Amino acid sequence: MCHCLACQRRTGSAFGMQARWPKEQVDITGRYTECVRLSDAAEERTFRFCPDCGATVFWTSEGWTDTIAVAIGAFADPWFPQPTVSVWESRRYPWLSLPEGIEHHD
Repeated sequence: MCHCLACQRRTGSAFGMQARWPKEQVDITGRYTECVRLSDAAEERTFRFCPDCGATVFWTSEGWTDTIAVAIGAFADPWFPQPTVSVWESRRYPWLSLPEGIEHHD
């Protein structure tokens, strides 16, 4: 789970959630639109959106070139496993609670 300001602006939510896989394990098909922006850590991130509805589907970062991040919401699965890691917690909204047993990073 990411609580950085750039993620909050991009998602229009209190946080952004993603699942990451090695690039060689991901097969991307279909159409998408790209947008490149800088993260709070000044790393270039390339986001891919559905050209029909505008939803974020997946993205890559210059900081982890061998990995593809997929937005959890893209799975449309309410039973998707809960997060195991939380980052940028110093920017977490005070009313947001996190699952027990999660790995925490500021």
